[in-house]
Amino acid sequence: MELSRIGIYSSSAEANLVKARLEANGVDAIIQADSASGAVPQLEAYSGVKVFVRPDDLEAALEILERMLPSGES
Repeated sequence: MELSRIGIYSSSAEANLVKARLEANGVDAIIQADSASGAVPQLEAYSGVKVFVRPDDLEAALEILERMLPSGES
């Protein structure tokens, strides 16, 4: 299945927050991280934690993420 990446985050906590917000709004999301199953958390900061959605959900996901930003940020 083809997926669209919507963001790269510096920690799994941040990526999980994004995933939770997307799923609360009806958009399925998955996380991909290179952290050696949590044994080496420094790898997350190096390669980032990626969040993906289905291509059909991309536009809705980006709108949801835009609403998550504090006013004045983009």
